[in-house]
Amino acid sequence: MSSKPYLRIILFFVLGFIIYFADITMNYDEESKDIYISDQELDGLFSAWNSQVGRPPNEQEAINIINDFIEEEILYREALRLGLDQNDRIIKRRLAQKISFLKQETNRAEPDTEQLTDFFEMNLDKYYVPATFSFTHYYFSASSTAKIEATLALTEIEETGIPAKSEPFFLGKNFSEYSLGEIEQTFGKDLLVAFADPTLNKWIGPFSSSYGEHLLFINNKSIGYSPKFSEIRDLVRQDYMLQEQDRMLSDYLDSIKSEYKVIINPTYEL
Repeated sequence: MSSKPYLRIILFFVLGFIIYFADITMNYDEESKDIYISDQELDGLFSAWNSQVGRPPNEQEAINIINDFIEEEILYREALRLGLDQNDRIIKRRLAQKISFLKQETNRAEPDTEQLTDFFEMNLDKYYVPATFSFTHYYFSASSTAKIEATLALTEIEETGIPAKSEPFFLGKNFSEYSLGEIEQTFGKDLLVAFADPTLNKWIGPFSSSYGEHLLFINNKSIGYSPKFSEIRDLVRQDYMLQEQDRMLSDYLDSIKSEYKVIINPTYEL
């Protein structure tokens, strides 16, 4: 005969005893001490265990999981009873995050195609794919002679195909499919002039950057474009849903702000 039915009986007996013991030992008249564990909570506890361990808990492990949950609930209630949640920035921030999440998820309806296309049309700039450049460079660190050295190196490249002198650049020599924004972030704004109307597949320069002087060989330029809605529908939907979450939270805050009075010390000085 299988011992599993007996183990289940023991499990529920222990669970009942723990709840009963917690009730009779922590019984205060001013508030309820009942701890009810729903099927959904049990499913969540055991599912979390399964996700972490990779298997369902056995009977003893299930008892331990439930016992830990009950002890945590008791400690939580006692902490609230003693007012330990007051003036605690971490707790306040965590609760604020939780209610924000709940309000953002409230009535979260799936948008239809018309809503998404309207959102897409109003945010075309956001989805514009900028032009990109692929290039290599020779680098000459900032100094009083850097531009002269770079100019001489360009002549050497035209004559021999390689300069006699250049320096290693800490971010490397070759850059693939960099947008103007990425180039500015990497080299500084001054170098952008080299990409305004570039000559492709030819060494050009010198051009100044935040780090010194550069000779550039731009071997590819892709034209910027606006993608079609059908190509990025999933991305548009994701952005739309994020905007709706923010809107629902903002609407909720607007609806309850008038119920609160803010009092600030009028003599406070920063």
